[in-house]
Amino acid sequence: MAPMSQAWAFSFLLLLALFSSFLICSSNGERVFLYPQSPKVSSIVSKRYRTAYHFQPPKNWINGMCRPMYYNGFYHEFYQYNPNGSLWGNIVWGHSVSTDLVNWIRLEAAIERDTPSDINGCWTGSATILTGGQLVIIYTGADTEKRQVQNIVLPKNQSDPYLREWIKVGDNPVIEPVGPGLNSSQFRDPTTGWIGPDGLWRIAVGAELNGYSAALLYKSKDFLTWTRVDHPLYSSKTFSMWECPDFFAVLPGNKSGLDLSAAIPNGAKHVLKMSLDSCDKYMIGVYDLKLDTFVPDTVLEDRRLWLRIDYGNYYASKSFFDSKKGRRIIWGWTNETDSSSDDVAKGWAGIHAIPRTIWLGGDGKQLLQWPVQEIESLHTGEISHQGIELKKGDLFEIKGTDTLQADVEIDFELTSNNNTDPFDPSWLLDTEKHCREADASVHGGVGPFGLVVLASDNMEEHTTVHFRVYKSQHKYMILMCSDLRRSSLRPGLYTPAYGGFFEFDLEKEKKISLRTLIDRSAVESFGGGGRVCIMARVYPVALVDDGGARMYAFNNGSSTVRVPQLRAWSMTRAQVNVNKV
Repeated sequence: MAPMSQAWAFSFLLLLALFSSFLICSSNGERVFLYPQSPKVSSIVSKRYRTAYHFQPPKNWINGMCRPMYYNGFYHEFYQYNPNGSLWGNIVWGHSVSTDLVNWIRLEAAIERDTPSDINGCWTGSATILTGGQLVIIYTGADTEKRQVQNIVLPKNQSDPYLREWIKVGDNPVIEPVGPGLNSSQFRDPTTGWIGPDGLWRIAVGAELNGYSAALLYKSKDFLTWTRVDHPLYSSKTFSMWECPDFFAVLPGNKSGLDLSAAIPNGAKHVLKMSLDSCDKYMIGVYDLKLDTFVPDTVLEDRRLWLRIDYGNYYASKSFFDSKKGRRIIWGWTNETDSSSDDVAKGWAGIHAIPRTIWLGGDGKQLLQWPVQEIESLHTGEISHQGIELKKGDLFEIKGTDTLQADVEIDFELTSNNNTDPFDPSWLLDTEKHCREADASVHGGVGPFGLVVLASDNMEEHTTVHFRVYKSQHKYMILMCSDLRRSSLRPGLYTPAYGGFFEFDLEKEKKISLRTLIDRSAVESFGGGGRVCIMARVYPVALVDDGGARMYAFNNGSSTVRVPQLRAWSMTRAQVNVNKV
């Protein structure tokens, strides 16, 4: 395609000037947006903000995943749910089933607070398929003393494909918070079980031990009687409990998943994932079978440098081995970023991100993620462009698709690396700050370039998802940002500029890919083939007032960027918890 008209380029430069006119420097030199006084906006109570194909119940509050799984022909999604309102509290295990991870049937709650060992809460847990096919769930309950204890439930009728009813075993709780240094109110979220070399089952439980973070290790012969091992699976001197730990095996460069209940092949690595600091982080290493411990490949004292599953609004994720397709799938929760009073008025709060296939990159250093293929069943009305050339200031409007419900894939190709700006390693300590300072209005050598989504006609509202390319001493570092600061004129919202870096071999790979799933109030992006993922929530006023939005590809860097391929689809509405059985 020929270069864009100068009118479009001039238009974008004017818009960038408009953005910059609201910038001042704070006392510490940081660039800060000053917005004009927000006009009177319509109510946030609108069905238009409910997602069309992300997982959410018809009403009320949801938060973290309890344990997704595949069993006897159905995917099961268990989740933290408040049946009585749209704020956190009264938590039970919600339950839905699906045959395709896209369309879901809602069931009655699987676990409720009705015994002494969980009367004050049914928190997160995990499911394990034992030898012989017996299914068991272990979960955290808050007992009559508000201690956090671990309980077991079994399906009442394992031949029921929906697994609608569950029975609590009489020996609950099966694990109590006993032992020196253990905080009984910080002891929860048991993992899926795995079998060790001695033939015994093992689980890890998130805990605070002597004031530090730990994944405590427990062993059992029958999954009912548990003994704490005299050392943790892993611990760290971080003053924050690890919630929702996950432990699984991966093969470098292999997209196939590994089942922890089966023999793990030679050359496999293990991943220990934990939720802390309002995000999900992970370490890659080896599981030392002799010492029964996890040994990270790299130990970083500053946890700001730990790898993340997602660099946006994403927490309490759980993974599972999908025996149907031989892959590992990870799934996380994203909360609302409006106010609690808004959530009460709306009558709902919380969604789950799109399920993602997760695997270890070929270099063994980083996990990669990609939306499950099944989501493409919602594609309709494909549009395609090739050979777009984006010069500095160019803006290309993507037309012909539903901009509120879309799946967009773009490949960017650099015409030159000569103008690449130098990389400063200190940026890794606060990528959000760097995304604020190096936003889409700031010209760079190579970048910013990317997508503008959910934009109002006058661009007063818009969300940018973009890249910048930097040259380190021996490699290229790419910054990916999802900037929400001008996503809405609505006051009282949390609108950060999320961001993450990834290494990239420009000589070998040539193209930098971006895939963004837009689903009304959800913008979920995958950069560099899934090296950096950013989940975001936005509430544009234009979405409610006129029901429309615009979408653009752009470049505001000095170097021209080519787009060899741009594809976009409208996304039809999924049947998510519409029906109940």
